[in-house]
Amino acid sequence: MSRAIKHLLIGGLIIMTIGIPAAATANETDLKLTIVNPKNLYDPSPNGYSTAVIVPRQGRLAYISGQGGQDSTGALSPDFAVQVKQAYADLHTALDALGARPDQVAKLTVFVVDHDMAKLQVLTENVKAMFGAALPAQTLIPVPKLAIDPMLFEVEAVVVLD
Repeated sequence: MSRAIKHLLIGGLIIMTIGIPAAATANETDLKLTIVNPKNLYDPSPNGYSTAVIVPRQGRLAYISGQGGQDSTGALSPDFAVQVKQAYADLHTALDALGARPDQVAKLTVFVVDHDMAKLQVLTENVKAMFGAALPAQTLIPVPKLAIDPMLFEVEAVVVLD
């Protein structure tokens, strides 16, 4: 690399970094998720999710693996509603372990075996109970089967950490 190009690169790096504060600090409002439900689209909030969620620039992301509704011994109830309730309780436990709150969840992906409207109602009730008005973006994927045969539901999350 020529000496002139090296000087340009070094100069460019210096110029690029001049405007960046040396110790950027974020306060609580800087790390708040912004929920976006455009007026010209269907309002998904009655169904327990938001169209989009903007993650703050200073946020760190954590990914929570799928929680399938097993109790502390690994046992699964054959009842869909019991599995969903346990899965969301487990998700809350994972959030607690990260020092995070439900309003820091930006995205959920849920997997439902043999999805139907009755299962959607159970899911919606649990999501609203956990997240209130801070509904994350969410995708529901109907599947024929999950990791183990008795598992009927699984939820994974993307979380913004303070």
